Amino acid sequence: MPNNQIESFEKYAATPSNEKWENMISRKIPLYERSTDLRDTFERDGTRILHSTAYRRLKHKTQVFFSPNNDHICTRIEHVMHVESISHTIARALGLNTSLTHSIALGHDLGHSPFGHSGEKILSSISMRDIGVPFWHEKNGLDFVDYIELLEDKDGNKQNLNLTYAVRDGIISHCGEIDEVSIRPRNDFIDLAEYSHPNQFAPYTWEGCVVKIADKISYILRDIEDAITVGILDGELKELYDLVGLDFTHSLNNTNFIHDLIYDLCTHSSPDNGLCFSENSLHLLNEIKAFNYRNIYFSARVQASTRYFEVILTEIYSLLKSTYSSDNLIKNLESFCNVYPRLGNSFLDFLKQYYPIENRGNLQNSVLFSFGNESDFCRCILYYISGMTDHFAIEVYQEIIGF
Repeated sequence: MPNNQIESFEKYAATPSNEKWENMISRKIPLYERSTDLRDTFERDGTRILHSTAYRRLKHKTQVFFSPNNDHICTRIEHVMHVESISHTIARALGLNTSLTHSIALGHDLGHSPFGHSGEKILSSISMRDIGVPFWHEKNGLDFVDYIELLEDKDGNKQNLNLTYAVRDGIISHCGEIDEVSIRPRNDFIDLAEYSHPNQFAPYTWEGCVVKIADKISYILRDIEDAITVGILDGELKELYDLVGLDFTHSLNNTNFIHDLIYDLCTHSSPDNGLCFSENSLHLLNEIKAFNYRNIYFSARVQASTRYFEVILTEIYSLLKSTYSSDNLIKNLESFCNVYPRLGNSFLDFLKQYYPIENRGNLQNSVLFSFGNESDFCRCILYYISGMTDHFAIEVYQEIIGF
């Protein structure tokens, strides 16, 4: 196929003519309907994600660099919008469903903890020790949209997001930490609870595959831009210029790289070959990723902040865990609130939404935990901490140490 032609994926798009359609749009329970609604089913998912508290908090969560005082450093919500923009362009060019890619992209990182991947690794270590399972943001994201996040319905009742299978699948299947030569969707309509580790299964839709590859395009190149801004690549810029084949008279323009990669992907992909780059572009992308790991993710600047994050998250977790009692949990937490009102009241309010407490009022979500199970309590703490913003985690840590 000539490089200036783009082969259409339209017959495989998430539309009613697709043989997978009924599976794609299926929900755990039917969603209420309005005769005046102008949105399609995937657009409704995007709206539900947009109005969730987990989405709002992304603006105060680390992408790679912890820099709350620098407005020009990428945060998690900016990364999400980059992925949405890239995936929209790819999906539209290939004839796929842009409403679906939009909703998957908006929700793909809802499960991220405070402090980015550093926070994720810290919580995973705790989870393995106390529960016996790893914490990973793709699975946590699915749990959040399925069980944690609550929205009021048209009658004022708080319920879980209840998203379509295609969007839920795209969230848990989006792992961009991969180096596959090509990506294509799976055929099996699996129970998403079967996932036990990242990248275990391919996405169910081509649109999910688009978001997966857009995630990689977005973070690899934007992280370099931030690293240059904070000055940690001053000694490595020549290596980077040599890597991308430029001299110092040219600018390392992130938008140009993204444009070239999107065009390369769209002109080399096909339903038969999957979503794929040319050999040269794939090699360059993997070389840049390796450069980032050597010079950014394992840099002294990032590692120093990771040690700080570990102190904060470990202390919050340990203090909350110390309140556990199968008989007197609520009483213990109420006493805890007298000493640590910011942390205690916030956690108690969170806990009451998911434990079998009487007079649940307008809560119609799933009951997730049992008072008699310490492992359940540990899981509850991990969900709670994973939803924190960087700012809030630091605030409650300062409360703990007496600031």
